[in-house]
Amino acid sequence: MKPINSRLHGILDYLTVVVFALAPSVLGLTGAAAGLSYALAVVHLLVTLATDFELGVARLLPARWHGWIELVVGPVLVVVPWLLGFSDDATERTFVVGAGVVIFVVWALTAYQGRGTAALRGSNPTGAA
Repeated sequence: MKPINSRLHGILDYLTVVVFALAPSVLGLTGAAAGLSYALAVVHLLVTLATDFELGVARLLPARWHGWIELVVGPVLVVVPWLLGFSDDATERTFVVGAGVVIFVVWALTAYQGRGTAALRGSNPTGAA
């Protein structure tokens, strides 16, 4: 049994949006790292709003697809500083690599099964697999 249910995952998603949106100002990210952080804030917000779980709004995106997106994004972020040329800046590199690791760990700890409208209607009240 994975410890992160869909409600907690939604809360973490919205927190992630705030972190990505504020990171350039708070950490002094510039150039590609700042642009990436702002873009990730927007994309993460759109994906979260569109996901079919308790804290989603449009509920167009199945929770499993949300999980697949995170499965790809997490590891990709770990190598992005080298791909986009900001690996020499320790702050920018550490933030983006750290974000990738956190996204991957949250993905690994989230019970994506049982999420969505069926879980919301009560057929699986715990949201567990």
